[in-house]
Amino acid sequence: MTAATHSTLFPQVPETADAVLDGLDPEQREVALALHGPVCVLAGAGTGKTRALTHRIAYGVRAGVFVPSSVLAVTFTNRAAGEMRGRLRQLGAGGVQARTFHSAALRQLQYFWPKAIGGELPRLLERKVQLVADAAARCRIRLDRNELRDVTSEIEWAKVTQTVPADYPAAVAKALRDAPRDPAEIGQIYAMYEQLKRDRDVIDFEDVLLLTVGILQDRHDIADQIRRQYHHFVVDEYQDVSPLQQRLLDLWLGERDSLCVVGDASQTIYSFTGATPDHLLNFRTRHADATVIKLIRDYRSTPQVVHLANGLLSQASGRAAEHRLELVSQRDPGPEPRYTEYGDEPTEAEGTARRIRDLIAAGVPAGEIAVLYRINAQSEVYEQALADAGVPYQLRGAERFFDRKEVREAGAALRGAARFGANDSLLDGAEDLPAQVRAVLSGQGWTGDPPAGSGAVRDRWESLAALVRLAEDFARAKPGATLSDLVAELDERAAAQHAPTVQGVTLASLHAAKGLEWDAVFLVGLTEGMMPITYARTDEQIEEERRLLYVGVTRARQHLSLSWALSRSPGGRPSRRPTRFLKGLRPGSGSLGTVTTSGGGAGAAVERGALAARRRQRGPVRCRVCGTTLTEAGEMKLLRCEDCPSDMDEGLYERLREWRAEQARELGQPPYCVFTDKTLMAIAERVPDSDGELAAISGVGVRKLNRFGADVLAICAGEVRGGSDDEV
Repeated sequence: MTAATHSTLFPQVPETADAVLDGLDPEQREVALALHGPVCVLAGAGTGKTRALTHRIAYGVRAGVFVPSSVLAVTFTNRAAGEMRGRLRQLGAGGVQARTFHSAALRQLQYFWPKAIGGELPRLLERKVQLVADAAARCRIRLDRNELRDVTSEIEWAKVTQTVPADYPAAVAKALRDAPRDPAEIGQIYAMYEQLKRDRDVIDFEDVLLLTVGILQDRHDIADQIRRQYHHFVVDEYQDVSPLQQRLLDLWLGERDSLCVVGDASQTIYSFTGATPDHLLNFRTRHADATVIKLIRDYRSTPQVVHLANGLLSQASGRAAEHRLELVSQRDPGPEPRYTEYGDEPTEAEGTARRIRDLIAAGVPAGEIAVLYRINAQSEVYEQALADAGVPYQLRGAERFFDRKEVREAGAALRGAARFGANDSLLDGAEDLPAQVRAVLSGQGWTGDPPAGSGAVRDRWESLAALVRLAEDFARAKPGATLSDLVAELDERAAAQHAPTVQGVTLASLHAAKGLEWDAVFLVGLTEGMMPITYARTDEQIEEERRLLYVGVTRARQHLSLSWALSRSPGGRPSRRPTRFLKGLRPGSGSLGTVTTSGGGAGAAVERGALAARRRQRGPVRCRVCGTTLTEAGEMKLLRCEDCPSDMDEGLYERLREWRAEQARELGQPPYCVFTDKTLMAIAERVPDSDGELAAISGVGVRKLNRFGADVLAICAGEVRGGSDDEV
């Protein structure tokens, strides 16, 4: 998993301003040289917009046009802001401020609050869900967990669109927005939420922007002070700006026009949060003298992937579609996108896991593969399938790397070792920098071999292993570097949140994948009702779903797979249809069981696995306790509802776990690569006594049956089996 363009880990800082321009294509160079007046960069996916943006800022600084401290670059995620700071530092423009809207506003609010309001700034509420729950309770309105989350999102939308509680019902109707509850009830909860915040002297993240806007509007002296500080503004992902963020940007600018915005209306996928591409699309109307530059050279994806991406947008409608960019791939040809239809969701997950395992065997790193889905609830069946296939994975959205406890502790240990130098006994015998880092981190839990398991211990080891790899890369890039040099690098990266890569297949929602890219991408669950999502009803909502699929397609560099399942569970009625967005793009003629070249480019493959056919022959999977039809992958594996009583043989389960641990140690793999906990539970509940009965348990495929079947059946029969064949 990497950010939007490749770069050397530790490049040399350009010696001159003109050297900053080296390696830019003509359009990127035009962006870098456009240092005056309003500038609008329309940048398609994979066209190097961050590269153009950071080189523009760096060139302006190095050429003496910009004073570093007078430039404020804003974007939408801490990761993107951190990447921008890291790149600017590498280009010799380290003094530039690159922040999110909220981060920049919070710093200003903290600084000016005593002067503008007096006293201390109220405490910032990290999570508003509990306060929303309290507000609903005060209103005598009962919300379940899902409704609570949805009402919280509605309050956030109302605030970024500058809608007060009394106006919420009318605003929802005007926006044709589907409210999760009666709008009058949500308006009531919203009003009580605001009252509780005042009573408890807290503010939320939306208040950070609202209060900053209020102070800048009311206190011209403070607005002037900020404008004296910042003369030049850069906004990335401008298509995602909300009305509230645009208002703040206008107040920062004042009457000036030194503004550069970068965006792509075809990647507007956050309208549910209040984001709108209107500010990007209207930029030339607001700034008649604006310089407009288009970036369409795609350096990320192969021509085959770009062809599909362009095809998706060619069918789009609406205002954003009128401004779509036709991408032109700059890469060598690669494989055609692969289209696969499955009988049911578990089969789709198992087929995806097999293909991922094949790619890894062919040399594609696990960290360069992603499985992307529409909603987070789809992840469980893929987590299970990857675990069954012995493929490591990570869920996107985990804690930031340098915020992890083990990374902070490792940094402190490395800092201490650097301070004591040769006097630190840990460094005895460690001749080079990587050896020194390995020696220090061995005291923090790092070992040469990964630990068994997939829990917190393995996560800690992966974090420390990422630091070891970073030290090895740093030593190769800077021969003679010391431990102190590495500590300084880590400190700078921590400040920029430019984290090293942790290996493992990424599982993420399409929204969470925005701004990232991988060598191989699997887009799964592409059926009507999921893509577009069932609650997308208006034309605008449908088009946003199309753009979301476009974002998913453009995450792939080389390998792209698109798949769907005809039913949710094995034996279910095959009533689902592939997403309408692929109509005319995917192969649609001839037998679905054959390879066809119609649509989607030559060689596009459509296949059904034999396993899918076998699953369709079975009836619906029912709970063996209560008879309810099962739909969740974990429940289908156990053949019972999670809440139904288990008849598992606890002693057998523990013996199976002990045997699994021994096998994992011998194989040098985590235990879940042998069998997952759910599979062991299913075995302990059903106690198979033949190959056929064991093979019928989900998670026991042919490969594992051949490898472990004899041991498992022996343990089920009461024999004690370990790692060697001569034990009885």
